[in-house]
Amino acid sequence: MSIFPTQILLATDDSKDAQLARTTALDMATTTDSELHVICIASGLPPYEGYISHNVRIPEVAEQLRKRGEIILDEQVQKIERDGGNIAQKHLKIAEPVGERKRAEHILGVAEDVDAGLIVMGTQGHGGVRRALMGSVCDSVVRHAHCPVLVARGD
Repeated sequence: MSIFPTQILLATDDSKDAQLARTTALDMATTTDSELHVICIASGLPPYEGYISHNVRIPEVAEQLRKRGEIILDEQVQKIERDGGNIAQKHLKIAEPVGERKRAEHILGVAEDVDAGLIVMGTQGHGGVRRALMGSVCDSVVRHAHCPVLVARGD
């Protein structure tokens, strides 16, 4: 029996913080001979950009979000494959209603579905008032995950 996970879930998006998480997850999956799963959460734009969460129920808006999320997910998978990695499975979810809590729930749900032994994700490292006002997907995943969570944090 190995102490290393056999399934690693990378939660990613197109942020700079996701880049460090991606390379970390790929290195760990390669060195431990683990399967790498990738999840991207397509979420709506915040209310100040003209959308409110119930707009995700409009078919055209939902389709735009799905396409945008699919592009991001495919780009991340291509980067992993370009760097020599293999993806066991990719997962695309749409956060409805829009919000940090729903994004965390999707990550946790997929982690349980694939029986992940490790979740890898990046964080923007917001602190204090900004984190209290915005919430944090990472914080919620760390608190509620059934397995260890590796948080890749850049400068």
